[in-house]
Amino acid sequence: MSFKSRVIYAFAKFTRTRIIRESRHASADQNGTFHSLIQKGLHTQFGKDHHFKSITSHADFVRLVPIRDYEALRPYIDKAVAGDSDILWPGKPIYFAKTSGTTSGVKYIPITKESIHNHIGNARDSLFNITALLNLKTLFDGKLVFLSGSPVLEEKNGIHIGRLSGIVNHWFPTWLRSNQLPSYATNCIEDWETKVDRIADETRSEDMHIISGIPPWVQMYYERLLEKSGKATIKELFPNFQLFVYGGVNFEPYRKQLERLTGGKIPGLETYPASEGFIAYQDQEDSSAGMLLQCNSGIFYEFVPLEEIHNEHPSRLLLQDVEIGKDYAIIMSTNAGLWAYSIGDTIQFVSRDPYRIRVTGRIKHFISAFGEHVIGREVEEALRLATEQHPCLVNEFTVAPQVNPAPGQKPYHEWWIEFDQEPANKEAFAADLDLAMVHQNLYYRDLIEGAILQPIIVRYLPSGTFKTYMQSIGKLGGQNKVPRLSNDRKIATALEAYHSSSS
Repeated sequence: MSFKSRVIYAFAKFTRTRIIRESRHASADQNGTFHSLIQKGLHTQFGKDHHFKSITSHADFVRLVPIRDYEALRPYIDKAVAGDSDILWPGKPIYFAKTSGTTSGVKYIPITKESIHNHIGNARDSLFNITALLNLKTLFDGKLVFLSGSPVLEEKNGIHIGRLSGIVNHWFPTWLRSNQLPSYATNCIEDWETKVDRIADETRSEDMHIISGIPPWVQMYYERLLEKSGKATIKELFPNFQLFVYGGVNFEPYRKQLERLTGGKIPGLETYPASEGFIAYQDQEDSSAGMLLQCNSGIFYEFVPLEEIHNEHPSRLLLQDVEIGKDYAIIMSTNAGLWAYSIGDTIQFVSRDPYRIRVTGRIKHFISAFGEHVIGREVEEALRLATEQHPCLVNEFTVAPQVNPAPGQKPYHEWWIEFDQEPANKEAFAADLDLAMVHQNLYYRDLIEGAILQPIIVRYLPSGTFKTYMQSIGKLGGQNKVPRLSNDRKIATALEAYHSSSS
Protein backbone atom coordinates (compact mmCIF):
# COMPACT_ATOMS: atom_id res chain seq x y z
CA MET A 1 0.00 0.00 0.00
CA SER A 2 1.66 3.20 -1.18
CA PHE A 3 1.81 6.47 0.78
CA LYS A 4 -0.65 8.02 -1.71
CA SER A 5 -3.12 5.18 -1.16
CA ARG A 6 -2.84 5.52 2.62
CA VAL A 7 -3.72 9.21 2.38
CA ILE A 8 -6.56 8.55 -0.08
CA TYR A 9 -7.96 5.74 2.06
CA ALA A 10 -8.03 7.96 5.15
CA PHE A 11 -9.84 10.68 3.20
CA ALA A 12 -12.18 8.06 1.72
CA LYS A 13 -13.29 6.97 5.20
CA PHE A 14 -13.89 10.60 6.16
CA THR A 15 -15.90 11.12 2.96
CA ARG A 16 -18.09 8.08 3.58
CA THR A 17 -18.88 9.33 7.09
CA ARG A 18 -19.90 12.71 5.64
CA ILE A 19 -22.07 11.07 2.96
CA ILE A 20 -23.94 9.01 5.56
CA ARG A 21 -24.46 12.10 7.73
CA GLU A 22 -25.75 14.24 4.85
CA SER A 23 -28.14 11.54 3.67
CA ARG A 24 -30.08 11.90 6.92
CA HIS A 25 -31.29 15.43 6.16
CA ALA A 26 -31.92 15.23 2.42
CA SER A 27 -35.34 16.95 2.55
CA ALA A 28 -33.94 19.90 4.50
CA ASP A 29 -31.06 20.17 2.03
CA GLN A 30 -33.53 20.19 -0.84
CA ASN A 31 -35.46 23.05 0.75
CA GLY A 32 -32.26 25.04 1.16
CA THR A 33 -31.21 24.30 -2.42
CA PHE A 34 -34.58 25.47 -3.74
CA HIS A 35 -34.41 28.88 -2.05
CA SER A 36 -30.73 29.34 -2.95
CA LEU A 37 -31.44 28.66 -6.62
CA ILE A 38 -34.35 31.09 -6.73
CA GLN A 39 -32.21 33.84 -5.19
CA LYS A 40 -29.42 33.26 -7.71
CA GLY A 41 -31.88 33.33 -10.61
CA LEU A 42 -33.69 36.55 -9.59
CA HIS A 43 -31.89 38.87 -11.99
CA THR A 44 -31.52 36.53 -14.96
CA GLN A 45 -33.73 36.92 -17.99
CA PHE A 46 -35.48 33.67 -17.12
CA GLY A 47 -36.02 34.82 -13.53
CA LYS A 48 -37.49 38.13 -14.65
CA ASP A 49 -39.72 36.47 -17.25
CA HIS A 50 -41.05 34.07 -14.62
CA HIS A 51 -41.42 36.52 -11.72
CA PHE A 52 -38.89 34.93 -9.39
CA LYS A 53 -39.36 37.89 -7.04
CA SER A 54 -42.83 36.52 -6.30
CA ILE A 55 -41.63 32.99 -5.53
CA THR A 56 -41.47 32.22 -1.83
CA SER A 57 -42.69 28.61 -1.90
CA HIS A 58 -42.76 25.54 -4.06
CA ALA A 59 -46.43 26.23 -4.81
CA ASP A 60 -45.41 29.62 -6.27
CA PHE A 61 -42.74 27.89 -8.37
CA VAL A 62 -45.24 25.37 -9.74
CA ARG A 63 -47.64 28.19 -10.61
CA LEU A 64 -45.06 30.39 -12.34
CA VAL A 65 -42.55 27.97 -13.86
CA PRO A 66 -43.93 25.20 -16.10
CA ILE A 67 -42.09 21.95 -16.75
CA ARG A 68 -40.01 22.18 -19.90
CA ASP A 69 -38.00 19.83 -22.05
CA TYR A 70 -35.05 20.97 -24.17
CA GLU A 71 -37.17 22.25 -27.05
CA ALA A 72 -39.29 24.39 -24.74
CA LEU A 73 -36.19 25.84 -23.02
CA ARG A 74 -34.29 26.24 -26.27
CA PRO A 75 -35.04 29.97 -26.88
CA TYR A 76 -33.14 30.75 -23.67
CA ILE A 77 -30.35 28.25 -24.35
CA ASP A 78 -29.86 29.62 -27.87
CA LYS A 79 -29.25 33.08 -26.41
CA ALA A 80 -26.68 31.67 -23.99
CA VAL A 81 -24.97 29.77 -26.83
CA ALA A 82 -24.86 33.06 -28.77
CA GLY A 83 -22.79 34.53 -25.93
CA ASP A 84 -25.42 36.57 -24.06
CA SER A 85 -24.99 36.92 -20.29
CA ASP A 86 -27.45 36.45 -17.42
CA ILE A 87 -29.92 34.40 -19.44
CA LEU A 88 -30.54 31.29 -17.34
CA TRP A 89 -27.88 31.80 -14.65
CA PRO A 90 -25.77 34.81 -13.64
CA GLY A 91 -22.97 35.43 -16.15
CA LYS A 92 -22.12 32.95 -18.88
CA PRO A 93 -21.74 29.17 -18.75
CA ILE A 94 -18.14 27.94 -18.78
CA TYR A 95 -19.07 24.94 -20.96
CA PHE A 96 -21.85 23.49 -23.03
CA ALA A 97 -22.15 19.72 -22.90
CA LYS A 98 -23.03 18.60 -26.40
CA THR A 99 -25.49 15.73 -26.61
CA SER A 100 -27.63 14.12 -29.28
CA GLY A 101 -31.38 14.38 -28.83
CA THR A 102 -34.00 12.21 -30.51
CA THR A 103 -36.17 15.17 -31.50
CA SER A 104 -33.96 18.20 -30.94
CA GLY A 105 -30.89 17.18 -32.93
CA VAL A 106 -27.76 18.39 -31.15
CA LYS A 107 -28.46 19.74 -27.68
CA TYR A 108 -26.27 22.17 -25.72
CA ILE A 109 -26.59 21.71 -21.96
CA PRO A 110 -25.04 24.57 -19.94
CA ILE A 111 -22.41 23.91 -17.30
CA THR A 112 -21.50 26.80 -15.00
CA LYS A 113 -18.63 27.41 -12.61
CA GLU A 114 -21.01 26.34 -9.83
CA SER A 115 -22.43 23.23 -11.49
CA ILE A 116 -19.10 21.75 -12.62
CA HIS A 117 -18.48 20.87 -8.98
CA ASN A 118 -21.63 18.76 -8.97
CA HIS A 119 -20.15 16.60 -11.74
CA ILE A 120 -16.62 16.43 -10.35
CA GLY A 121 -17.44 16.30 -6.63
CA ASN A 122 -20.01 13.53 -6.89
CA ALA A 123 -17.77 11.44 -9.16
CA ARG A 124 -14.97 11.79 -6.59
CA ASP A 125 -17.29 11.02 -3.65
CA SER A 126 -18.67 7.92 -5.36
CA LEU A 127 -15.15 6.52 -5.74
CA PHE A 128 -14.10 7.42 -2.21
CA ASN A 129 -17.30 5.99 -0.73
CA ILE A 130 -16.86 2.61 -2.45
CA THR A 131 -13.15 2.58 -1.50
CA ALA A 132 -14.01 2.89 2.19
CA LEU A 133 -17.08 0.64 2.00
CA LEU A 134 -15.26 -2.28 0.35
CA ASN A 135 -11.93 -1.66 2.09
CA LEU A 136 -10.11 -1.23 -1.25
CA LYS A 137 -6.90 0.05 0.30
CA THR A 138 -4.73 -0.46 -2.79
CA LEU A 139 -7.29 0.67 -5.37
CA PHE A 140 -5.25 3.72 -6.40
CA ASP A 141 -1.91 1.92 -6.54
CA GLY A 142 -2.65 0.78 -10.09
CA LYS A 143 -3.98 2.18 -13.36
CA LEU A 144 -7.52 3.14 -14.29
CA VAL A 145 -9.18 3.51 -17.68
CA PHE A 146 -12.29 5.52 -18.50
CA LEU A 147 -13.85 4.65 -21.85
CA SER A 148 -15.18 8.06 -22.77
CA GLY A 149 -15.68 10.60 -25.51
CA SER A 150 -12.93 12.79 -26.89
CA PRO A 151 -11.61 15.57 -24.61
CA VAL A 152 -11.13 17.84 -27.62
CA LEU A 153 -13.32 20.92 -27.13
CA GLU A 154 -14.44 23.52 -29.64
CA GLU A 155 -14.96 27.15 -28.72
CA LYS A 156 -17.94 29.29 -29.57
CA ASN A 157 -18.44 32.85 -28.33
CA GLY A 158 -15.83 32.28 -25.64
CA ILE A 159 -17.48 29.11 -24.30
CA HIS A 160 -15.98 25.64 -24.66
CA ILE A 161 -18.22 22.92 -26.11
CA GLY A 162 -17.78 19.14 -26.03
CA ARG A 163 -19.10 15.84 -24.76
CA LEU A 164 -19.60 15.74 -20.99
CA SER A 165 -17.07 12.94 -20.58
CA GLY A 166 -14.56 14.98 -22.55
CA ILE A 167 -15.20 18.08 -20.42
CA VAL A 168 -14.83 16.08 -17.21
CA ASN A 169 -11.50 14.75 -18.49
CA HIS A 170 -10.08 18.28 -18.18
CA TRP A 171 -10.97 18.26 -14.47
CA PHE A 172 -9.27 14.97 -13.72
CA PRO A 173 -7.45 15.53 -10.40
CA THR A 174 -3.70 16.01 -10.55
CA TRP A 175 -3.10 13.36 -7.90
CA LEU A 176 -4.74 10.77 -10.17
CA ARG A 177 -3.26 11.81 -13.53
CA SER A 178 -0.37 9.38 -13.28
CA ASN A 179 -2.88 6.52 -12.91
CA GLN A 180 -5.03 7.55 -15.87
CA LEU A 181 -5.26 5.71 -19.18
CA PRO A 182 -5.54 5.94 -22.13
CA SER A 183 -3.08 8.59 -23.26
CA TYR A 184 -4.48 11.95 -24.28
CA ALA A 185 -3.68 11.31 -27.94
CA THR A 186 -5.57 8.04 -27.92
CA ASN A 187 -8.49 9.57 -26.05
CA CYS A 188 -8.80 12.17 -28.81
CA ILE A 189 -9.42 9.56 -31.52
CA GLU A 190 -12.97 9.98 -32.84
CA ASP A 191 -13.45 6.64 -34.63
CA TRP A 192 -14.60 4.28 -31.89
CA GLU A 193 -13.22 1.01 -33.26
CA THR A 194 -9.80 2.56 -33.86
CA LYS A 195 -9.92 4.09 -30.40
CA VAL A 196 -10.83 0.83 -28.63
CA ASP A 197 -8.07 -0.95 -30.52
CA ARG A 198 -5.52 1.65 -29.40
CA ILE A 199 -6.80 1.60 -25.81
CA ALA A 200 -6.42 -2.17 -25.74
CA ASP A 201 -2.83 -1.81 -26.96
CA GLU A 202 -2.02 0.79 -24.29
CA THR A 203 -3.61 -1.04 -21.37
CA ARG A 204 -3.09 -4.76 -21.89
CA SER A 205 0.36 -4.74 -20.27
CA GLU A 206 -0.58 -2.39 -17.43
CA ASP A 207 -1.62 -3.11 -13.83
CA MET A 208 -5.29 -2.17 -14.23
CA HIS A 209 -7.25 -1.64 -11.01
CA ILE A 210 -10.29 0.36 -12.23
CA ILE A 211 -12.19 0.04 -15.52
CA SER A 212 -15.03 2.45 -16.23
CA GLY A 213 -17.51 2.85 -19.06
CA ILE A 214 -20.93 2.03 -20.49
CA PRO A 215 -21.36 -1.79 -20.38
CA PRO A 216 -21.79 -2.51 -24.13
CA TRP A 217 -18.63 -0.59 -24.99
CA VAL A 218 -16.71 -2.14 -22.09
CA GLN A 219 -17.73 -5.51 -23.52
CA MET A 220 -16.16 -4.55 -26.86
CA TYR A 221 -13.01 -3.43 -25.02
CA TYR A 222 -12.81 -6.74 -23.12
CA GLU A 223 -13.21 -8.74 -26.31
CA ARG A 224 -10.45 -6.75 -28.00
CA LEU A 225 -8.15 -7.22 -24.98
CA LEU A 226 -8.62 -10.98 -24.93
CA GLU A 227 -8.14 -11.21 -28.68
CA LYS A 228 -4.85 -9.30 -28.53
CA SER A 229 -3.48 -10.87 -25.35
CA GLY A 230 -4.49 -14.48 -25.93
CA LYS A 231 -5.70 -14.65 -22.33
CA ALA A 232 -8.87 -16.52 -21.38
CA THR A 233 -10.34 -13.88 -19.05
CA ILE A 234 -9.86 -10.28 -17.99
CA LYS A 235 -8.98 -11.43 -14.46
CA GLU A 236 -6.14 -13.48 -15.91
CA LEU A 237 -4.91 -10.44 -17.84
CA PHE A 238 -5.44 -7.99 -14.94
CA PRO A 239 -5.08 -9.98 -11.68
CA ASN A 240 -5.39 -6.78 -9.57
CA PHE A 241 -8.61 -5.58 -11.25
CA GLN A 242 -10.67 -4.37 -8.27
CA LEU A 243 -13.54 -2.14 -9.43
CA PHE A 244 -15.83 -1.79 -12.44
CA VAL A 245 -17.50 1.63 -12.66
CA TYR A 246 -20.49 1.86 -14.95
CA GLY A 247 -23.64 3.83 -15.74
CA GLY A 248 -25.83 4.98 -18.58
CA VAL A 249 -27.73 1.71 -19.01
CA ASN A 250 -29.13 -1.05 -16.83
CA PHE A 251 -26.27 -3.46 -16.11
CA GLU A 252 -28.42 -6.60 -15.77
CA PRO A 253 -28.81 -7.41 -19.50
CA TYR A 254 -25.02 -7.33 -19.82
CA ARG A 255 -24.10 -9.03 -16.53
CA LYS A 256 -23.73 -12.63 -17.72
CA GLN A 257 -21.69 -11.72 -20.77
CA LEU A 258 -19.37 -9.35 -18.89
CA GLU A 259 -18.88 -11.79 -16.03
CA ARG A 260 -18.03 -14.51 -18.56
CA LEU A 261 -15.41 -12.28 -20.17
CA THR A 262 -14.10 -11.11 -16.80
CA GLY A 263 -13.88 -14.62 -15.37
CA GLY A 264 -16.23 -14.01 -12.47
CA LYS A 265 -17.68 -11.14 -10.49
CA ILE A 266 -15.81 -7.90 -9.89
CA PRO A 267 -17.05 -5.32 -7.36
CA GLY A 268 -19.10 -2.71 -9.19
CA LEU A 269 -20.00 0.94 -8.76
CA GLU A 270 -23.16 2.08 -10.54
CA THR A 271 -23.39 5.81 -11.23
CA TYR A 272 -26.06 8.11 -12.69
CA PRO A 273 -24.28 11.00 -14.36
CA ALA A 274 -26.20 13.05 -16.92
CA SER A 275 -25.18 16.15 -18.86
CA GLU A 276 -27.68 18.03 -16.68
CA GLY A 277 -26.05 16.89 -13.45
CA PHE A 278 -24.56 13.98 -11.52
CA ILE A 279 -27.75 12.66 -9.94
CA ALA A 280 -26.95 9.54 -7.91
CA TYR A 281 -24.46 6.78 -7.24
CA GLN A 282 -24.35 3.37 -5.59
CA ASP A 283 -23.45 3.75 -1.93
CA GLN A 284 -23.94 0.14 -0.80
CA GLU A 285 -22.17 -3.06 -1.79
CA ASP A 286 -25.35 -4.54 -3.26
CA SER A 287 -26.33 -2.69 -6.44
CA SER A 288 -29.95 -3.82 -6.02
CA ALA A 289 -30.14 -1.44 -3.03
CA GLY A 290 -30.28 1.42 -5.55
CA MET A 291 -28.28 4.62 -5.89
CA LEU A 292 -28.13 7.40 -3.32
CA LEU A 293 -29.85 10.53 -4.66
CA GLN A 294 -27.56 13.57 -4.39
CA CYS A 295 -29.65 16.17 -2.59
CA ASN A 296 -27.03 18.72 -1.57
CA SER A 297 -25.06 19.48 -4.72
CA GLY A 298 -26.94 22.24 -6.50
CA ILE A 299 -29.92 20.30 -7.89
CA PHE A 300 -33.53 20.70 -6.77
CA TYR A 301 -35.75 17.77 -7.72
CA GLU A 302 -39.42 17.39 -8.47
CA PHE A 303 -41.10 14.10 -9.30
CA VAL A 304 -44.05 13.65 -11.65
CA PRO A 305 -46.00 10.36 -11.52
CA LEU A 306 -45.33 8.72 -14.86
CA GLU A 307 -49.02 8.39 -15.69
CA GLU A 308 -49.37 12.18 -15.39
CA ILE A 309 -46.33 13.27 -17.38
CA HIS A 310 -48.34 14.23 -20.46
CA ASN A 311 -51.04 16.04 -18.46
CA GLU A 312 -51.30 19.79 -18.85
CA HIS A 313 -50.92 20.30 -15.10
CA PRO A 314 -49.29 17.19 -13.61
CA SER A 315 -48.57 16.68 -9.92
CA ARG A 316 -45.09 17.90 -9.03
CA LEU A 317 -44.07 16.10 -5.88
CA LEU A 318 -41.30 17.03 -3.48
CA LEU A 319 -38.80 14.52 -2.17
CA GLN A 320 -40.74 13.86 1.04
CA ASP A 321 -43.90 13.05 -0.95
CA VAL A 322 -42.59 10.18 -3.08
CA GLU A 323 -43.60 6.54 -2.71
CA ILE A 324 -41.42 3.45 -2.99
CA GLY A 325 -41.88 1.37 -6.13
CA LYS A 326 -43.72 3.98 -8.18
CA ASP A 327 -42.41 5.29 -11.51
CA TYR A 328 -41.70 9.03 -11.68
CA ALA A 329 -40.38 11.36 -14.33
CA ILE A 330 -37.49 13.24 -12.74
CA ILE A 331 -37.59 17.05 -13.04
CA MET A 332 -34.55 19.18 -12.20
CA SER A 333 -33.75 22.81 -11.43
CA THR A 334 -30.00 23.30 -11.23
CA ASN A 335 -27.17 25.73 -10.60
CA ALA A 336 -26.44 25.46 -14.31
CA GLY A 337 -29.64 27.42 -15.01
CA LEU A 338 -32.02 24.62 -15.91
CA TRP A 339 -35.46 25.33 -14.45
CA ALA A 340 -38.16 22.67 -13.97
CA TYR A 341 -36.35 20.75 -16.68
CA SER A 342 -37.44 17.27 -17.73
CA ILE A 343 -34.35 15.24 -18.57
CA GLY A 344 -36.51 12.48 -20.02
CA ASP A 345 -35.65 9.75 -17.50
CA THR A 346 -37.98 7.76 -15.28
CA ILE A 347 -36.93 6.50 -11.87
CA GLN A 348 -38.26 4.53 -8.91
CA PHE A 349 -37.44 4.97 -5.26
CA VAL A 350 -36.28 1.78 -3.60
CA SER A 351 -35.71 3.48 -0.22
CA ARG A 352 -36.78 6.66 1.57
CA ASP A 353 -34.30 6.43 4.45
CA PRO A 354 -32.03 7.36 2.85
CA TYR A 355 -33.44 8.29 -0.56
CA ARG A 356 -32.18 5.73 -3.05
CA ILE A 357 -33.36 5.33 -6.62
CA ARG A 358 -33.01 3.17 -9.68
CA VAL A 359 -33.44 4.31 -13.28
CA THR A 360 -36.38 2.57 -14.95
CA GLY A 361 -36.36 4.00 -18.47
CA ARG A 362 -36.91 6.96 -20.74
CA ILE A 363 -40.14 8.91 -21.17
CA LYS A 364 -39.78 8.69 -24.94
CA HIS A 365 -38.67 5.04 -24.96
CA PHE A 366 -41.81 3.01 -24.48
CA ILE A 367 -44.34 0.91 -26.38
CA SER A 368 -47.95 1.94 -26.17
CA ALA A 369 -49.19 1.16 -29.67
CA PHE A 370 -52.14 -0.67 -28.07
CA GLY A 371 -52.44 1.28 -24.79
CA GLU A 372 -50.07 -1.01 -22.83
CA HIS A 373 -47.35 1.58 -22.03
CA VAL A 374 -44.51 -0.90 -21.59
CA ILE A 375 -41.35 0.72 -20.20
CA GLY A 376 -37.66 -0.17 -20.18
CA ARG A 377 -37.55 -1.70 -16.70
CA GLU A 378 -40.28 -4.19 -17.66
CA VAL A 379 -38.61 -5.54 -20.81
CA GLU A 380 -35.23 -5.76 -19.08
CA GLU A 381 -36.68 -7.69 -16.15
CA ALA A 382 -38.66 -9.99 -18.46
CA LEU A 383 -35.49 -10.80 -20.43
CA ARG A 384 -33.56 -11.45 -17.23
CA LEU A 385 -36.18 -13.93 -16.04
CA ALA A 386 -36.29 -15.69 -19.42
CA THR A 387 -32.51 -16.05 -19.61
CA GLU A 388 -32.50 -17.56 -16.11
CA GLN A 389 -34.92 -20.24 -17.31
CA HIS A 390 -33.12 -20.77 -20.62
CA PRO A 391 -29.36 -20.39 -20.28
CA CYS A 392 -28.08 -18.08 -23.01
CA LEU A 393 -25.97 -14.97 -23.45
CA VAL A 394 -27.53 -11.77 -24.81
CA ASN A 395 -25.32 -9.14 -26.40
CA GLU A 396 -27.96 -6.51 -27.13
CA PHE A 397 -31.68 -6.15 -27.86
CA THR A 398 -34.50 -3.78 -28.72
CA VAL A 399 -38.30 -4.12 -28.89
CA ALA A 400 -40.85 -2.57 -31.27
CA PRO A 401 -44.57 -3.03 -31.99
CA GLN A 402 -45.81 -4.66 -35.17
CA VAL A 403 -49.19 -3.06 -35.83
CA ASN A 404 -49.45 -4.27 -39.45
CA PRO A 405 -48.74 -8.00 -39.31
CA ALA A 406 -49.04 -10.47 -42.15
CA PRO A 407 -52.60 -11.36 -43.23
CA GLY A 408 -54.25 -13.66 -40.72
CA GLN A 409 -51.95 -12.64 -37.86
CA LYS A 410 -52.72 -10.48 -34.85
CA PRO A 411 -50.42 -7.57 -33.95
CA TYR A 412 -47.53 -8.33 -31.61
CA HIS A 413 -44.42 -7.05 -29.88
CA GLU A 414 -41.30 -7.87 -31.86
CA TRP A 415 -38.06 -8.53 -29.97
CA TRP A 416 -34.82 -8.13 -31.90
CA ILE A 417 -32.11 -9.95 -29.95
CA GLU A 418 -28.43 -10.47 -30.69
CA PHE A 419 -27.14 -13.50 -28.81
CA ASP A 420 -23.60 -14.57 -28.15
CA GLN A 421 -25.08 -17.92 -27.13
CA GLU A 422 -28.64 -18.71 -28.24
CA PRO A 423 -31.15 -20.60 -26.07
CA ALA A 424 -31.35 -24.31 -26.81
CA ASN A 425 -35.14 -24.23 -27.25
CA LYS A 426 -36.10 -21.04 -29.07
CA GLU A 427 -39.85 -21.69 -28.96
CA ALA A 428 -39.82 -22.26 -25.20
CA PHE A 429 -37.63 -19.21 -24.69
CA ALA A 430 -40.05 -16.97 -26.61
CA ALA A 431 -43.04 -18.42 -24.74
CA ASP A 432 -41.44 -17.83 -21.34
CA LEU A 433 -40.30 -14.35 -22.35
CA ASP A 434 -43.89 -13.51 -23.25
CA LEU A 435 -45.13 -14.98 -19.96
CA ALA A 436 -42.59 -12.84 -18.09
CA MET A 437 -43.94 -9.75 -19.90
CA VAL A 438 -47.49 -10.73 -18.90
CA HIS A 439 -46.35 -10.69 -15.26
CA GLN A 440 -44.51 -7.38 -15.68
CA ASN A 441 -47.29 -5.31 -17.25
CA LEU A 442 -50.99 -5.56 -16.36
CA TYR A 443 -52.17 -3.89 -19.57
CA TYR A 444 -50.05 -6.18 -21.72
CA ARG A 445 -51.57 -9.15 -19.91
CA ASP A 446 -55.07 -7.90 -20.70
CA LEU A 447 -54.16 -7.52 -24.39
CA ILE A 448 -52.76 -11.07 -24.53
CA GLU A 449 -55.64 -12.63 -22.58
CA GLY A 450 -58.15 -10.67 -24.64
CA ALA A 451 -56.52 -11.94 -27.86
CA ILE A 452 -55.91 -8.37 -29.04
CA LEU A 453 -52.22 -9.23 -29.36
CA GLN A 454 -50.53 -12.50 -30.15
CA PRO A 455 -47.51 -13.52 -28.04
CA ILE A 456 -44.19 -11.91 -28.82
CA ILE A 457 -42.07 -12.89 -31.80
CA VAL A 458 -38.31 -13.03 -31.33
CA ARG A 459 -36.05 -12.12 -34.24
CA TYR A 460 -32.58 -13.62 -33.92
CA LEU A 461 -29.73 -11.42 -35.10
CA PRO A 462 -26.16 -12.46 -35.92
CA SER A 463 -23.30 -11.41 -33.66
CA GLY A 464 -22.14 -7.85 -34.32
CA THR A 465 -25.47 -6.63 -35.70
CA PHE A 466 -26.04 -3.84 -33.20
CA LYS A 467 -22.45 -2.66 -33.49
CA THR A 468 -22.90 -2.41 -37.26
CA TYR A 469 -26.25 -0.67 -36.86
CA MET A 470 -24.91 1.91 -34.38
CA GLN A 471 -21.93 2.51 -36.64
CA SER A 472 -24.27 3.07 -39.61
CA ILE A 473 -26.06 5.89 -37.79
CA GLY A 474 -22.85 7.44 -36.45
CA LYS A 475 -23.43 6.44 -32.82
CA LEU A 476 -20.86 3.74 -32.17
CA GLY A 477 -19.14 4.03 -28.78
CA GLY A 478 -18.84 6.87 -26.31
CA GLN A 479 -22.02 7.54 -24.34
CA ASN A 480 -24.36 6.29 -27.09
CA LYS A 481 -26.83 3.54 -26.18
CA VAL A 482 -29.21 1.30 -28.12
CA PRO A 483 -32.82 2.24 -27.24
CA ARG A 484 -34.52 -0.66 -25.50
CA LEU A 485 -37.97 0.34 -26.74
CA SER A 486 -39.47 2.21 -29.67
CA ASN A 487 -43.12 3.04 -30.26
CA ASP A 488 -42.45 3.00 -34.00
CA ARG A 489 -40.59 0.70 -36.38
CA LYS A 490 -37.67 2.90 -37.40
CA ILE A 491 -35.04 0.74 -35.68
CA ALA A 492 -36.85 -2.52 -36.45
CA THR A 493 -36.99 -1.65 -40.14
CA ALA A 494 -33.24 -0.98 -40.16
CA LEU A 495 -32.58 -4.31 -38.41
CA GLU A 496 -34.60 -6.29 -40.93
CA ALA A 497 -31.59 -6.25 -43.26
CA TYR A 498 -29.59 -8.21 -40.68
CA HIS A 499 -32.32 -10.67 -39.71
CA SER A 500 -31.16 -14.30 -39.77
CA SER A 501 -34.03 -16.38 -38.39
CA SER A 502 -37.08 -16.06 -36.15
CA SER A 503 -39.22 -18.01 -33.77
